[in-house]
Amino acid sequence: MRIVSVSENKDKEKRISITPETAKKYLANGFEVSLPENYGDHLGFKNKEYLDLGVKIVKDKKELIESGDIVIQLGLLSNEHLSEFKENQILIGVLDPFKNQEIINDLNKKKIKCFSLEMLPRITRAQSMDILSSQANLAGYKAVVDSFAEFEKAIPMMMTAAGTVPAAKVLIVGAGVAGLQAIATAKRMGAIVYATDVRMASKEQVESLGGKFLTVEGAENLETEGGYAKEASEDFKKKQEDLLAETLKKIDIVICTALIPGKKAPKIIKEEMIKNMNAGSVIYDLAAIQGGNSALTELDKVVEKNGVKIIGETNILNKLPTSASNLYSKNVFNFVLNLYDKENKKININLEDEIIEKTLLK
Repeated sequence: MRIVSVSENKDKEKRISITPETAKKYLANGFEVSLPENYGDHLGFKNKEYLDLGVKIVKDKKELIESGDIVIQLGLLSNEHLSEFKENQILIGVLDPFKNQEIINDLNKKKIKCFSLEMLPRITRAQSMDILSSQANLAGYKAVVDSFAEFEKAIPMMMTAAGTVPAAKVLIVGAGVAGLQAIATAKRMGAIVYATDVRMASKEQVESLGGKFLTVEGAENLETEGGYAKEASEDFKKKQEDLLAETLKKIDIVICTALIPGKKAPKIIKEEMIKNMNAGSVIYDLAAIQGGNSALTELDKVVEKNGVKIIGETNILNKLPTSASNLYSKNVFNFVLNLYDKENKKININLEDEIIEKTLLK
């Protein structure tokens, strides 16, 4: 069985899917591994490091794709590369089937099995493969660090002979994996942290990290069986809006992380709310790629409105590509092992396995 990966468009994606560490693990489990020239150069992983492990370096991209039984990527490849796939190959990545259903259908017609890792079920056995959690952890951390760099005041409370500098007040919108990491990071740096989420189960997690959970009166628990947030009712949205409008008047930094799988990000912070925020405040919108939680978010821009900076990043993980690649590649390795029948040296697509059944795109 040969595993291959093609270089991503580095203008958009600096992460890689196979690090030397995971290449070594694939080889130890009986796989062959082939990669293009300079695959990990930009992260400090040189060709020689891969070659010394036993990885084959292939110059021709078409030959590389055609030689693979399993192709591992971050996202979908370009149409040119997809046209080079042959029957019965396996493609693994973050394929975003909600946006790319037509392309997935075309690949299925060619008998190419597509596995999209963001569709993994939230079960204990899948935790080591959970790319959403590993990448969101890093995103939550980096969003706090970057927003603090934009905020032109001190973060922790400081008592000096010249007077006291008050601690910055931070609001985390959405207490999923990214939000919880943002709470922990902001608390470690001395901020006073508040958080809000539609899932009532988040309250205990927020408070365990030292955050203050903002509860909407008469709140309903808006959590799917899979542990994700679902869309709120109009009544809940109105109550949440009123609570946020008052809270934001005293907040210095907002980290937005609220996402609903397969849908546009909910618009939680309205333009009118931003107008009432203090000049010098910062909003970091991690949901920007899905439309943003803030009404004024623009992709890859810092928008300034009434002295408030609104930051929207397409891919914040491009700022931590080495750490993100290390975690992503380990997640994928664990997923591939779950697919692999080591005894017979073949892939076993067992649809009775919930992990396989949920991630296989049909």
